[in-house]
Amino acid sequence: MLKTAAGGDAGTVTAFRGPLGLLFRVEGRGWPAGWHGVHLHAVGKCEGPGFTSAGAHVNHAENARPHGLLNTNGGPDLGDLQNVYAAADGSAHAEVYISGAGLTQPGQDLLDADGLSFLVHANADDHVSQPIGGAGARIACGVFEAAN
Repeated sequence: MLKTAAGGDAGTVTAFRGPLGLLFRVEGRGWPAGWHGVHLHAVGKCEGPGFTSAGAHVNHAENARPHGLLNTNGGPDLGDLQNVYAAADGSAHAEVYISGAGLTQPGQDLLDADGLSFLVHANADDHVSQPIGGAGARIACGVFEAAN
């Protein structure tokens, strides 16, 4: 479940494992209209001002990979995802994909001991600028948990 900084409902994100990557189905509620950068963050916590507890993008800090799906200088990091569009009524419906990653496979483990979070930013990600593509403030956050 995605939550705003005030604790309000901002929608859901569901992860689906494929043979070569992960598909995330995003169902947003109450988002500002327009494009929003969305990213996977290394820590499964959505606390504090601006959800800073979620840390940096997945593998951004560890491997010093630059941000950006369009970055030609060694990017992207595994936290980089496609932008999601919210309609005038605040709804967002999208599927975003990341290749070469899994939730619990050895060597691809995104859902590790400190968890995994999904962040929604106020602005679109330009997929090049450092460190987060100009995506701006973190406006919603959700934590992934292993399914039983």
